[in-house]
Amino acid sequence: MLFHSFGFLALFVITFIVYWSLTEHRARMAWLLAAGFVFYGSWNPWLISLILFSAGFDFVLAQRIEIAASPGRRRLLLILSVGVSLGLLGFFKYTNFLLDNAASILNLFGLHPHHPAIRIILPLGISFYTFETISYVVDVYRGRVPAERNFLNYALFLMFFPHLIAGPIVRPRDFLGQTRRKKRFDWNRLELGARLFLLGLVKKAVIADQMARIVDPVFAAPSRYASEAIWVAVLCYAAQIYCDFSGYSDMALGTAHAFGFKLPVNFNLPYAAGNISEFWRRWHMSLSSWLRDYLYIPLGGNRGSTLATYKNLMITMLLGGLWHGAGWNFVLWGVYHGALLSTHRALALRPLPGKRLFKPLRIPFTFLCVCLGWVLFRAHTIDDTWIILQRMLIPTEGQALATGSVVLAAAAWSTILLAHFAASFVDLTRLARQLPAPIMATGMAVVFLLTQVLMPSQGGAFIYFQF
Repeated sequence: MLFHSFGFLALFVITFIVYWSLTEHRARMAWLLAAGFVFYGSWNPWLISLILFSAGFDFVLAQRIEIAASPGRRRLLLILSVGVSLGLLGFFKYTNFLLDNAASILNLFGLHPHHPAIRIILPLGISFYTFETISYVVDVYRGRVPAERNFLNYALFLMFFPHLIAGPIVRPRDFLGQTRRKKRFDWNRLELGARLFLLGLVKKAVIADQMARIVDPVFAAPSRYASEAIWVAVLCYAAQIYCDFSGYSDMALGTAHAFGFKLPVNFNLPYAAGNISEFWRRWHMSLSSWLRDYLYIPLGGNRGSTLATYKNLMITMLLGGLWHGAGWNFVLWGVYHGALLSTHRALALRPLPGKRLFKPLRIPFTFLCVCLGWVLFRAHTIDDTWIILQRMLIPTEGQALATGSVVLAAAAWSTILLAHFAASFVDLTRLARQLPAPIMATGMAVVFLLTQVLMPSQGGAFIYFQF
């Protein structure tokens, strides 16, 4: 059930009307949880039991951790909880990847084991809700949040349908308190939610899905295309993944506002970043902060030697890459960003000559580094990655893109750059609030109608649904 589908619109309208018609707070929370079951069950109803098992298991263990008398018992219960969560994630997401690589290693020694691929259905959003339940148990262990005593609240924390499939990754201290506060209907908040949802719809259904029509053929057979076409496709993928994922996040935030909930902002003009560290503070912010707080800092962060700091950065980004998918391209993407972050940290600590002269080029250079990383992220195979990078660096003849595709790519990037520029200097949210209601409503209606005209007839699923 995609956010820009009729099925989701029907679910939202029914959930919204009943939710605000109910007067009891607990009934509203139960109704939202039921909507989460319907939303997730539209893909595979049997996998709801997996989320409920994870929720129930960690719900009980967090309470045991809180009341445990000895530090050793608390630590043992924490290890058990995190181990089960990561074990489920590992089984569903990485089993075949590990078996394939084990078979490849054995082949090097002349052994040729026969291992049929195990048919495992990857539960949608498992990476997201696994990180959420781990953060809850760890926060209880650290004493940052009290163990939740109401299972309905905790289940809703994981199954609140706006963020259930692709985030943003929600922290327990930010969400659980909201489940206990009675909500009051607010027209201003509903209007804000509608604006955010419409913005996300434009990003996803118009820009991202149009870019996919250019990206998919080139990445499917990169050896056919000339260097110019490869460059355009890589730039289009940078636009696609940004508009696809930030569009989903905007729609998630907008939907949550309609029910009186606030989710964390997940993107903040990432392509305006002046260095790779700043990029990660602006891109997928809920994941970046999660990796920092629950992986990088526990590993030691930057508290040790310089080499230890680089090691911690590499481990964090390698695991962050593997979190995105079971493939060597994701591992290489994580290692690449770990190397970029380590290099940036090394250079930032040294007064290099000509540093000021380089300042105006920081944003385009950072963007170029990110785009090279997107090649690792998007390419189907390592061989395809090599072909694409080679043709980006060495002019090569081949099939060109149609003129219309180049014009479409230029129009998309002009829109993105204009939006980045405007948002950097103008408070667009405040400006929107100052517009008279009839003008705002008319503008939103016009934009919605334009999305129906401009979106492709065959729109794809959100990219991050696979993670």
